[in-house]
Amino acid sequence: MTPAIELHEVTKRFGDFTAVDRLRLTIPPGELFAFLGPNGAGKTTTIKMLVGLLLPDGGSVRVCGHAMGRDGQLAKSQLAYVPDQPFLYDKLTGHEFLDFVGRMYGLSRASQEQRTKQLVEMLEMGSFLHQLTESYSHGMKQRTVLAAALLHDPAVLVTDEPMVGLDPRTVRKVKDILRDMVHDGKTVFMSTHTLEVAEAVADRIGIINHGRLIAVGTLEELRHQASRSETLEDIFLSLTAEGQAEASETVPQ
Repeated sequence: MTPAIELHEVTKRFGDFTAVDRLRLTIPPGELFAFLGPNGAGKTTTIKMLVGLLLPDGGSVRVCGHAMGRDGQLAKSQLAYVPDQPFLYDKLTGHEFLDFVGRMYGLSRASQEQRTKQLVEMLEMGSFLHQLTESYSHGMKQRTVLAAALLHDPAVLVTDEPMVGLDPRTVRKVKDILRDMVHDGKTVFMSTHTLEVAEAVADRIGIINHGRLIAVGTLEELRHQASRSETLEDIFLSLTAEGQAEASETVPQ
Protein backbone atom coordinates (compact mmCIF):
# COMPACT_ATOMS: atom_id res chain seq x y z
CA MET A 1 0.00 0.00 0.00
CA THR A 2 1.36 3.41 -1.00
CA PRO A 3 1.80 5.70 2.02
CA ALA A 4 -0.37 8.81 2.07
CA ILE A 5 2.54 10.91 3.35
CA GLU A 6 6.28 10.21 3.23
CA LEU A 7 8.88 12.59 4.62
CA HIS A 8 12.40 11.22 4.14
CA GLU A 9 15.34 12.98 5.76
CA VAL A 10 13.59 16.32 5.20
CA THR A 11 15.72 19.32 6.17
CA LYS A 12 15.04 23.05 5.93
CA ARG A 13 17.51 25.82 6.80
CA PHE A 14 17.10 29.57 7.01
CA GLY A 15 20.64 30.90 6.86
CA ASP A 16 22.56 29.25 9.69
CA PHE A 17 19.37 28.19 11.46
CA THR A 18 18.08 24.65 10.88
CA ALA A 19 14.30 24.77 11.28
CA VAL A 20 13.70 21.10 10.40
CA ASP A 21 16.48 18.55 10.77
CA ARG A 22 16.40 15.21 8.88
CA LEU A 23 12.75 14.54 9.61
CA ARG A 24 11.57 11.02 8.76
CA LEU A 25 7.88 10.15 8.89
CA THR A 26 5.54 7.75 7.10
CA ILE A 27 1.75 8.00 7.44
CA PRO A 28 -0.52 5.38 5.84
CA PRO A 29 -3.98 5.93 4.37
CA GLY A 30 -6.78 5.85 6.92
CA GLU A 31 -4.92 7.51 9.79
CA LEU A 32 -5.48 10.69 11.78
CA PHE A 33 -2.01 11.88 12.72
CA ALA A 34 -1.56 14.66 15.30
CA PHE A 35 1.60 16.76 14.98
CA LEU A 36 2.63 18.48 18.20
CA GLY A 37 5.47 20.71 19.31
CA PRO A 38 6.32 23.88 21.23
CA ASN A 39 6.30 27.26 19.49
CA GLY A 40 9.27 27.46 17.12
CA ALA A 41 9.74 23.70 17.05
CA GLY A 42 9.40 23.43 13.25
CA LYS A 43 5.72 22.49 12.87
CA THR A 44 4.73 25.26 10.46
CA THR A 45 7.89 24.83 8.35
CA THR A 46 7.19 21.09 8.10
CA ILE A 47 3.59 21.73 7.05
CA LYS A 48 4.64 24.24 4.39
CA MET A 49 7.03 21.68 2.91
CA LEU A 50 4.37 18.99 3.07
CA VAL A 51 1.85 21.07 1.09
CA GLY A 52 4.41 22.47 -1.36
CA LEU A 53 4.66 26.07 -0.12
CA LEU A 54 8.34 25.54 0.72
CA LEU A 55 10.87 23.21 -0.86
CA PRO A 56 13.23 21.31 1.45
CA ASP A 57 16.96 21.89 1.31
CA GLY A 58 17.46 18.16 1.72
CA GLY A 59 15.38 15.02 1.63
CA SER A 60 12.08 14.38 -0.11
CA VAL A 61 8.34 14.82 0.39
CA ARG A 62 5.79 12.49 -1.20
CA VAL A 63 2.00 12.66 -1.11
CA CYS A 64 0.17 9.52 -2.27
CA GLY A 65 3.37 8.42 -4.02
CA HIS A 66 3.90 11.70 -5.89
CA ALA A 67 7.06 13.68 -5.18
CA MET A 68 6.37 17.24 -4.11
CA GLY A 69 8.48 19.40 -6.41
CA ARG A 70 9.03 17.04 -9.32
CA ASP A 71 5.38 15.94 -9.47
CA GLY A 72 4.05 18.86 -7.46
CA GLN A 73 0.82 19.29 -9.39
CA LEU A 74 -0.12 15.63 -8.97
CA ALA A 75 0.84 15.69 -5.28
CA LYS A 76 -1.17 18.86 -4.62
CA SER A 77 -4.22 17.47 -6.41
CA GLN A 78 -4.39 14.76 -3.73
CA LEU A 79 -4.40 17.07 -0.73
CA ALA A 80 -6.10 20.04 0.86
CA TYR A 81 -4.64 22.50 3.35
CA VAL A 82 -6.44 24.46 6.06
CA PRO A 83 -4.02 27.02 7.58
CA ASP A 84 -4.30 28.41 11.10
CA GLN A 85 -5.36 31.81 9.71
CA PRO A 86 -8.25 31.28 7.26
CA PHE A 87 -7.97 33.35 4.07
CA LEU A 88 -11.06 34.41 2.12
CA TYR A 89 -11.84 37.06 -0.48
CA ASP A 90 -13.72 39.76 1.42
CA LYS A 91 -15.95 40.83 -1.47
CA LEU A 92 -17.19 37.32 -2.19
CA THR A 93 -19.96 35.56 -0.32
CA GLY A 94 -19.23 32.18 1.17
CA HIS A 95 -21.21 30.55 -1.64
CA GLU A 96 -19.25 32.45 -4.29
CA PHE A 97 -15.98 31.45 -2.64
CA LEU A 98 -16.93 27.76 -2.67
CA ASP A 99 -17.98 28.10 -6.31
CA PHE A 100 -14.60 29.66 -7.13
CA VAL A 101 -12.70 26.85 -5.38
CA GLY A 102 -14.79 24.17 -7.09
CA ARG A 103 -14.03 25.67 -10.50
CA MET A 104 -10.30 25.76 -9.69
CA TYR A 105 -10.40 22.02 -8.96
CA GLY A 106 -12.29 21.39 -12.20
CA LEU A 107 -15.38 19.93 -10.56
CA SER A 108 -18.45 19.49 -12.73
CA ARG A 109 -21.37 21.78 -11.94
CA ALA A 110 -23.47 18.86 -10.70
CA SER A 111 -20.70 17.47 -8.48
CA GLN A 112 -19.92 20.88 -7.10
CA GLU A 113 -23.52 21.67 -6.23
CA GLN A 114 -24.06 18.29 -4.58
CA ARG A 115 -20.86 18.49 -2.56
CA THR A 116 -21.48 22.10 -1.54
CA LYS A 117 -24.96 21.21 -0.28
CA GLN A 118 -23.55 18.33 1.79
CA LEU A 119 -20.81 20.46 3.36
CA VAL A 120 -23.08 23.41 4.08
CA GLU A 121 -25.43 21.09 5.94
CA MET A 122 -22.62 19.30 7.81
CA LEU A 123 -20.97 22.54 8.93
CA GLU A 124 -24.25 24.38 9.48
CA MET A 125 -23.30 27.28 7.19
CA GLY A 126 -26.75 28.07 5.81
CA SER A 127 -27.34 31.14 7.99
CA PHE A 128 -24.33 33.04 6.61
CA LEU A 129 -23.49 31.36 3.29
CA HIS A 130 -24.80 34.25 1.16
CA GLN A 131 -23.24 37.06 3.23
CA LEU A 132 -19.99 38.74 2.20
CA THR A 133 -17.10 37.01 3.94
CA GLU A 134 -15.79 40.35 5.22
CA SER A 135 -18.63 40.19 7.78
CA TYR A 136 -17.69 36.69 9.01
CA SER A 137 -16.47 35.88 12.50
CA HIS A 138 -13.33 33.75 12.83
CA GLY A 139 -15.47 30.67 13.37
CA MET A 140 -17.51 31.35 10.22
CA LYS A 141 -14.32 31.81 8.23
CA GLN A 142 -12.88 28.60 9.64
CA ARG A 143 -15.97 26.63 8.61
CA THR A 144 -15.94 28.15 5.11
CA VAL A 145 -12.25 27.36 4.56
CA LEU A 146 -12.76 23.80 5.82
CA ALA A 147 -15.70 23.34 3.44
CA ALA A 148 -13.56 24.63 0.56
CA ALA A 149 -10.77 22.22 1.49
CA LEU A 150 -13.14 19.25 1.51
CA LEU A 151 -14.93 20.22 -1.70
CA HIS A 152 -12.84 18.03 -4.01
CA ASP A 153 -12.83 15.08 -1.54
CA PRO A 154 -9.04 15.05 -0.99
CA ALA A 155 -7.12 11.89 -0.11
CA VAL A 156 -5.02 13.89 2.39
CA LEU A 157 -6.19 16.77 4.56
CA VAL A 158 -3.55 18.92 6.28
CA THR A 159 -4.89 21.18 9.01
CA ASP A 160 -3.20 23.68 11.30
CA GLU A 161 -5.19 24.37 14.50
CA PRO A 162 -8.55 23.35 12.99
CA MET A 163 -10.56 23.89 16.20
CA VAL A 164 -9.45 27.43 17.09
CA GLY A 165 -12.32 29.90 17.14
CA LEU A 166 -15.02 27.25 16.84
CA ASP A 167 -17.88 26.87 19.31
CA PRO A 168 -18.21 23.50 21.12
CA ARG A 169 -20.98 22.28 18.82
CA THR A 170 -18.89 22.94 15.70
CA VAL A 171 -15.78 21.43 17.33
CA ARG A 172 -17.73 18.22 17.81
CA LYS A 173 -18.94 18.39 14.21
CA VAL A 174 -15.40 18.87 12.86
CA LYS A 175 -14.12 15.97 14.96
CA ASP A 176 -16.85 13.77 13.46
CA ILE A 177 -15.97 14.90 9.93
CA LEU A 178 -12.27 14.13 10.44
CA ARG A 179 -13.00 10.71 11.90
CA ASP A 180 -15.42 9.94 9.05
CA MET A 181 -12.69 10.83 6.54
CA VAL A 182 -10.29 8.42 8.21
CA HIS A 183 -12.96 5.73 8.33
CA ASP A 184 -13.32 6.14 4.55
CA GLY A 185 -9.58 5.57 4.05
CA LYS A 186 -8.50 9.22 3.86
CA THR A 187 -5.58 10.66 5.85
CA VAL A 188 -5.67 13.64 8.19
CA PHE A 189 -2.47 15.41 9.27
CA MET A 190 -3.43 17.74 12.11
CA SER A 191 -1.09 20.21 13.79
CA THR A 192 -2.43 21.52 17.07
CA HIS A 193 -1.59 22.98 20.46
CA THR A 194 -4.85 21.63 21.85
CA LEU A 195 -3.56 18.45 23.43
CA GLU A 196 -7.00 17.33 24.57
CA VAL A 197 -8.16 17.24 20.94
CA ALA A 198 -5.09 15.26 19.85
CA GLU A 199 -5.58 12.83 22.73
CA ALA A 200 -9.24 12.34 21.85
CA VAL A 201 -9.08 11.84 18.07
CA ALA A 202 -5.56 10.90 16.93
CA ASP A 203 -4.55 7.39 15.90
CA ARG A 204 -0.88 8.32 16.25
CA ILE A 205 0.95 11.35 17.55
CA GLY A 206 4.27 12.88 16.53
CA ILE A 207 6.18 15.37 18.67
CA ILE A 208 8.75 17.72 17.14
CA ASN A 209 11.21 19.83 19.14
CA HIS A 210 14.09 22.00 17.91
CA GLY A 211 13.43 20.76 14.37
CA ARG A 212 13.74 17.07 15.22
CA LEU A 213 11.03 14.47 15.56
CA ILE A 214 11.59 13.18 19.08
CA ALA A 215 8.63 10.80 19.41
CA VAL A 216 6.11 9.00 17.20
CA GLY A 217 3.46 6.52 18.22
CA THR A 218 0.10 5.81 19.74
CA LEU A 219 -0.72 7.40 23.08
CA GLU A 220 0.21 4.17 24.83
CA GLU A 221 3.54 4.00 22.99
CA LEU A 222 4.31 7.59 23.98
CA ARG A 223 3.44 6.79 27.58
CA HIS A 224 5.95 3.96 27.46
CA GLN A 225 8.64 6.16 25.89
CA ALA A 226 8.09 8.90 28.47
CA SER A 227 7.81 6.38 31.33
CA ARG A 228 4.51 7.99 32.31
CA SER A 229 0.96 6.69 32.56
CA GLU A 230 -0.61 10.13 32.70
CA THR A 231 -2.19 12.58 30.24
CA LEU A 232 -0.79 13.61 26.88
CA GLU A 233 -0.02 17.00 28.42
CA ASP A 234 2.28 15.39 30.99
CA ILE A 235 3.92 13.23 28.32
CA PHE A 236 4.38 16.24 26.02
CA LEU A 237 5.98 18.36 28.75
CA SER A 238 8.27 15.49 29.73
CA LEU A 239 9.46 14.73 26.20
CA THR A 240 9.99 18.38 25.24
CA ALA A 241 11.96 19.24 28.37
CA GLU A 242 15.14 21.25 27.78
CA GLY A 243 17.78 19.16 26.05
CA GLN A 244 15.45 16.29 25.09
CA ALA A 245 15.58 17.00 21.37
CA GLU A 246 19.37 17.32 21.25
CA ALA A 247 19.74 13.98 23.03
CA SER A 248 17.42 12.13 20.63
CA GLU A 249 19.27 10.79 17.60
CA THR A 250 16.85 8.09 16.42
CA VAL A 251 13.10 8.01 16.11
CA PRO A 252 10.97 4.85 15.94
CA GLN A 253 8.77 4.72 12.84
